Amino acid sequence: MFKNFLLKKMLRTQGVPEAQIDMFINMMEKNPELFKTIAEEIQEKIKSGMDQNTAGLSVMKKYEDELKKLV
Repeated sequence: MFKNFLLKKMLRTQGVPEAQIDMFINMMEKNPELFKTIAEEIQEKIKSGMDQNTAGLSVMKKYEDELKKLV
């Protein structure tokens, strides 16, 4: 619960619409392990020299089907 509160607060400060924030948090609650795996893979790619945006996009593309099922 507290993590969700902090995440919502951070996303609001970034200007993310409330509907998208709720959708994102619901997706994370449905499959937290998937998001943990995604975060770890993004960090690995960043450590290997890839920029954050490229790393994020490539990993999200890899898990696109799983993410679509959560929406």
